[in-house]
Amino acid sequence: MTVEVRDNADEARYEIREDGQLAGFAEYRLSKGRMTLTHTEIETARAGRGLAGQLARAALEDAKTRGLKVVPRCAFMAGFVRRHADEYLPLIVPSLRKRLMETDGRE
Repeated sequence: MTVEVRDNADEARYEIREDGQLAGFAEYRLSKGRMTLTHTEIETARAGRGLAGQLARAALEDAKTRGLKVVPRCAFMAGFVRRHADEYLPLIVPSLRKRLMETDGRE
C-alpha cells in the first residue's frame, strides 16, 4: 500500500490517500501566523490502521516547517498533540498549552 499525505490548499485541508484513493482529511484555517485544525475524518472502512496519526503528523510537521503556531480545535488533533507533547506542544499557541495538557479530550 502506498500512503501519501498532501496539502490541498484550495480545499484548506490535508488529504491522506491510500493507493491514490482519498482515505481521509484534516481541515484547517490559516490566519495571522496560525493554523487552526478544525476537523479530522478517516473513512470508516479504513479506520484503525494508523492513517489519522500519519495525517496529524504530516499536518503538524508542515505547520512547523512553515513557522506557524497551531490551535487544535479538533479533538483528535488535540489528543495527538497530548500524546506527542515532546514533539508538538511547542507548536501550540502558548496561551493554550496548559489547558490542552490538562484536558482529556472532553472539553
